[in-house]
Amino acid sequence: MDLTQTHIDRVIEMAWEDRTPFEAIKFQFDLKEQEVITLMRKELKPSSFRLWRKRVQGRATKHIKKRTFDKGRFKCSRQKTITHNSISKR
Repeated sequence: MDLTQTHIDRVIEMAWEDRTPFEAIKFQFDLKEQEVITLMRKELKPSSFRLWRKRVQGRATKHIKKRTFDKGRFKCSRQKTITHNSISKR
């Protein structure tokens, strides 16, 4: 699947979000966890990639099977809407 820059930005946002599981990225963009890691490695600065990997490695909230999850929701109800890497006003 060829991703547009807008889709790549959204995948990166979803990967950084603590409560968005990799399964949600798979559902929306058909990217497996390893493909997300490869994309992050390619798109982020090396120091940002290392920080992200340290942050998500072993995190239960990034995997549906390791946490409770409301079906049909891919983000926390309290999370602000994100548009093009900036937080939009409501």
